[in-house]
Amino acid sequence: MHLLEFLVLAGIVLALFGPKALQSIARNAGKTTGEAKNAKDKFMSHVPAEDISKLHQKLNSVPTNPAQAFKMLMTPEEKKAAAMGEKTPPSTTETRTTE
Repeated sequence: MHLLEFLVLAGIVLALFGPKALQSIARNAGKTTGEAKNAKDKFMSHVPAEDISKLHQKLNSVPTNPAQAFKMLMTPEEKKAAAMGEKTPPSTTETRTTE
């Protein structure tokens, strides 16, 4: 967000809520942020580092886009054909035709 956009937004929020309400909102947001940080720190102190690294490894194996998901679902033959630049072999599942 650019500085001008931020200033316009701050002016609109100030006009809508007023200075006292804005101060209260900012104070509550700060308290909530502090409580969330304390909860995170407490959680991290109770969870062993081994578990965190295992979870991190599992999360790295989750596909983040359709192309990664497709590659994970490909059979070894399809992966080999794709690496060689060939068309992928037809699927082994039969397609149903309606009559």
